[in-house]
Amino acid sequence: MASSHSSSPVPQSNSRDAFFKKEMDSAKRFRPVQSLPDVCPKEPTGDPNNLGDSPSLVADQHRWTIYHSKVNLPAALNDPRLAKRETDFFTKTWGLDFVDTEVAPSFYLPQINKENFVLYQQEIVQREKIHERCKNICPPKDTFDSTLLNTHDKSRTDLEQVPKIFMKPDFALEDSLTFNAVLPWSHFNTSGGKGNRDAASSKLLQEKLSHYLDIVEVNIAHQISLRSEAFFHAMTSQHELQDYLRKTSQAVKILRDKIAQIDKVMCEGPLQVLRLSLTRNNCVKAYNKLKLMATVHQTQPTVQLLLSTSEFVGALDLIATTQEVLQQELQGIHSFRHLGSQLCELEKLIDKMMIAEFSTYARSDLNRPLEEDCQVLEEERLVSLVFGLLKQRKLNFFEIYGDEMIVTAKNIIKQCVVSTVLQIEEIDTEVVVKLADQMRMMNFPQWFDLLKNIFSKCTIFLKRIKATLSIIRSVVLLVLSKNQRTRELEEASMQQNPSKDNTVDTEVAYLTHEGIFISDAFSEGDLPSVAVDNASQRNASPNSEACSSDSVSEPECTTDSSSSKEQTSSSVTPSVVEIMISEDMKLTDLELGKLANNIQELLYSASDICHDRSVKFLMARAKDGFLEKLNSSEFVALSRLMEGFILDTEQICGRKSMSLRGALQSQANRFVNRFHEERKTKLSLLLDNERWKQADVPVEFQDLVDSVSDGKIILPEKKAAAEERKPTDFLIVEGQKYAVVGTVLLLIRIILEYCQCVDNIPSITTDMLTRLSDLLKYFNSRSCQLVLGAGALQVVGLKTITTKNLALASRCLQLIVHYIPIIRAHFEARLQPKQFSMLRHFDHITKDYHDHIAEISAKLVAIMDSLFDKLLSKYEVKAPVPSACFRNICKQMAKMHEAICDLLPEEQTQMLFLRINASYKLHLKRQLAHLNVVNDGGPQNGLVTADVAFYTGNLQGLRGLKSLDLNMTEIWDQKSKNQLSLTISSGI
Repeated sequence: MASSHSSSPVPQSNSRDAFFKKEMDSAKRFRPVQSLPDVCPKEPTGDPNNLGDSPSLVADQHRWTIYHSKVNLPAALNDPRLAKRETDFFTKTWGLDFVDTEVAPSFYLPQINKENFVLYQQEIVQREKIHERCKNICPPKDTFDSTLLNTHDKSRTDLEQVPKIFMKPDFALEDSLTFNAVLPWSHFNTSGGKGNRDAASSKLLQEKLSHYLDIVEVNIAHQISLRSEAFFHAMTSQHELQDYLRKTSQAVKILRDKIAQIDKVMCEGPLQVLRLSLTRNNCVKAYNKLKLMATVHQTQPTVQLLLSTSEFVGALDLIATTQEVLQQELQGIHSFRHLGSQLCELEKLIDKMMIAEFSTYARSDLNRPLEEDCQVLEEERLVSLVFGLLKQRKLNFFEIYGDEMIVTAKNIIKQCVVSTVLQIEEIDTEVVVKLADQMRMMNFPQWFDLLKNIFSKCTIFLKRIKATLSIIRSVVLLVLSKNQRTRELEEASMQQNPSKDNTVDTEVAYLTHEGIFISDAFSEGDLPSVAVDNASQRNASPNSEACSSDSVSEPECTTDSSSSKEQTSSSVTPSVVEIMISEDMKLTDLELGKLANNIQELLYSASDICHDRSVKFLMARAKDGFLEKLNSSEFVALSRLMEGFILDTEQICGRKSMSLRGALQSQANRFVNRFHEERKTKLSLLLDNERWKQADVPVEFQDLVDSVSDGKIILPEKKAAAEERKPTDFLIVEGQKYAVVGTVLLLIRIILEYCQCVDNIPSITTDMLTRLSDLLKYFNSRSCQLVLGAGALQVVGLKTITTKNLALASRCLQLIVHYIPIIRAHFEARLQPKQFSMLRHFDHITKDYHDHIAEISAKLVAIMDSLFDKLLSKYEVKAPVPSACFRNICKQMAKMHEAICDLLPEEQTQMLFLRINASYKLHLKRQLAHLNVVNDGGPQNGLVTADVAFYTGNLQGLRGLKSLDLNMTEIWDQKSKNQLSLTISSGI
C-alpha cells in the first residue's frame, strides 16, 4: 500500500500543471485590460458581437472563472429550501426594466427527433443482449444465505449492548454532560474510607468499556470480511489506474500546450482588437456623457443669464431640455441627483417672474402718455412673454391686463379733471377740496371741453388696448393653427405608414430579447424612418469620430436657438411661431380657443369700462340737475358728442356697450320731458292770452316756412340784422295766403324744433313723436274750447266770438293740417319699420283737425241760419221793393263776406256761401209756403221775384261770388223740398 501510494502518478502540489490549481506565476496573475463600464447604468457593457466577455477554457484555465461556480441557475431557481418560488427573482436583481420574454430557439442547435437515435439503437442492441445473458448466468454477489443472515442478526444483537450515547453523531467527550454520562465521577472519589469499593467500580467500568470496544471491532472485522474481495480487487487495480492517469495527464498537457499556442497565435490578437474596439467605444460614450454632463452643469448659469435679459422662453426651453436629458440620458448620475428639483424650483421662480414682468409691461403700456400714436410697446417683449406664459399654461394672464385697464381708466378721467380744474382760475382748490365738487363748479362750455378731452383720451386708450390684445390674440391663434397642422401631419403620416410601426416593434422586441441597448443598436443608422421621426435624436453615433470630437450637445444647441428667439421681427408670423413653440407646449385646441375668446371679451370689457367710467362722470355732474337745465343746443351738442364716442368705441371694439347709451337715453328722456313741458306750457300761455285777431307775419317766420321745402324740415340760420324787412299780413305757404294768429306762428316754430331735435338726437324719435302728438292734440282741443266753446270770453275778456274769429281759427287749423303730412314723413324716415305703427297718431290728429274745421264752418252757417230764421219769419209780401227784410239780409251777408273774404281762400268762401244760400232758400221757401205765395205770376209773385232779384244781385256783387250759382228757382219747386232740406241739414 505504501509503495502504491508513493508511486502514484497523481501530480503533486508543486507541479505547474496540477489539477484545480489557482496559483499562477507573476506574469499571468493579472487579467488582461477589460473594457470600462458604460456611464449609463442602463446600458450593458460590451458589444454583442464581441466574444471577449466570455471566459476561455484554454486561455483562462489557470484562473477562476464562472465555470468554477458551484451553483447554476436551475439550482438557484429550484432551491428546495424555499417554500414558494420567488416570482421577482429577475426584477429584484436586474431592475424593473427587465421584461420576461419568450426564449427564441437557438440558431446553432439542430432539431433532435427519434430518427437521430436509430443508429445508436442498432449498435446497442447486441450489447444489451449479451448483458442480459451474463446477468442471468451470474447471480448477485450480495445474496446471503441463512447462515449469513443469522450471523447478521447476532452481530446486531451484540451492537445493541453498546449504549446509544456512543452511536450519536454529535458524540464528543469534550461535552461535560457526555463525559459524566460515560465516566461517572463517583467511581473516582476516594474520600470517606471507600477506596477499595471505588477501585472495584473503576475496574468494572474499564472492563465494560473494553467489552464495548471488542464488540465494535468484531463487527468492523465482520463487515471488512464481507467486502474483502472488492477491497483487494481495488488495491490490485490501483497500479493500472495510476498508469492510465499518468498517460492521460501527459496527453492533456500536450493538448493544452498546443491549444495555448493556437490561442496565443490566432485568438489572442483578434480578441485583443475586439476588446480595444469595445474599450474605445466605451471611452467615446464616456466622453460624450462627460461632455453632456458639462453642458448640463452649465444650465443654471445659462438660465440666470437668459433671465437677466428677460428671455423667459429660452430659459424655459433650456430647463425643459435639461430635465429631459436628466430623465433619459443622465438618469442615475449621483452628482445630478438634486439638479432636477432645483430646475423645478427655478421654473416656478420663472413663472412668478413672468407674471410680474407681464404685470409691469401692462402697467407701462397702459400708463404711457395718451397720444395719437397707438403702436404696441415693445412688441418683441410682449410676444416673448405671451409664449412663455402659454408654455407654462398660465392661461389667466389676461386677467392681470384687465385689472390694469380698470385702474388706468380711473386715472385717465381723474387726470383729465385735475388738469382742467388747474386751468380754471375761478375754482379755488384750497376752499373746494373734493374733486367732484370742483368739477360741479364748471360752466357748460368748460365741462363740455373736459368731457370731449376725456372721450378723446378714452378713444386712444381703447385703440392702444386693441393693438396690444390683437398681438396677444394673434399669437394664441397662430399656436392653435400650428397645433392643428401638426396633428394633421401626424394623422397623414400614420395613415401612410401603418406597416412600418409593426416592423419597428418587431425589431425592438428582438433587440430587447438579445440584450442589446436599443439606442446603441439604432445609432449605426439602422433605425427605420418612422422610428427616427419619433426618437429624440440626441445621442450621437458612438462609433463616429466626428461625433465624439466636433458635435455640440443638445442643451448648447437649445440655448443658442432660444437666445435668438428674441431677434424676431416686429410682426408675428407663423415662421416665428414654429421657431418659438417648443414640442412640450401641449395646449389643447379647446384651451387655446377659449383663451382667444377671453382675450376678445377683454377688449369688449375695455369698452364697457370706459363707458362705465364715463357714466359715473356724467352722473357726478348731473347730481345738481345740471344736465336737465341744458337748453336744446347744449343738449344736442352733448348728445352728438356722446353718440360720436359710442360709435367710435363700437367701431374699435366691434360690439355695442349699453351703459353709456343707456345713460344718454335716460338723460334724453329727461330732456324730452322738460323740452315738451316747456313748450306745452308756453303754448298754453300763448293760447290763454290769444285774442284771435289776425297777426302780422315777421320776416323770420316767413323764412322759417320757406325753409320747409320738398318735405325737408330745416331750421334757417339767423340772418344779419342789417337786412330789415317789413312784416307781412299773410303767411305765404306754397303760394297760398294764410291769415294766422301769433300763437300759430310760434306753434309752427315749436313743431319744427321738435323735428329738428329728432334729427339731432335720433334716439328720442319715438318719445318726440308721442310728445308732438300730444302737443298738436292739446292745441286742437284748447283752441276749440277757446273759440267754439267761447272760453276766450272769460280767459282774455272778449265780448263775443265773431265770425272773423271763427274764420281765423279755421285758417290756423288748416295751416297745421297742411304741415301734418310733412311732419309724418319726417318721422317716418327716422323710425324703424317695426315702429311705423306709431304714425297712426298723425292720422287721428288729422281727422280731429278736419272735424274741428268742419265744426267751425257749420258754426258760421248756423249763425246765418239763425239770422235767416229771425228775419224771414217776419217777412211780408208787400211794397216797397226791395223789402226791409231783404235789405237787412243783404246787409248781413255783406258783413259776413267782408269778415271772411280776406281770411279764407276764394274756394272756401264760395263753398261757405253756397251752404248759407241753401239755408236762406230753405227758410224763404218755408215762409212763402206759410204766406201761400206761389209761382203763379201774380202780384205777390212779382214782389217776391223782385226781392229775390235784389238778393241775388247783392250776393253776386260781392267779391269772388260773381260766378256763384244760386239756383233761386228752388224756392218755388215743391218737388225738391225734401232734397233741399236734406242738403241744408247735411251742411249744418
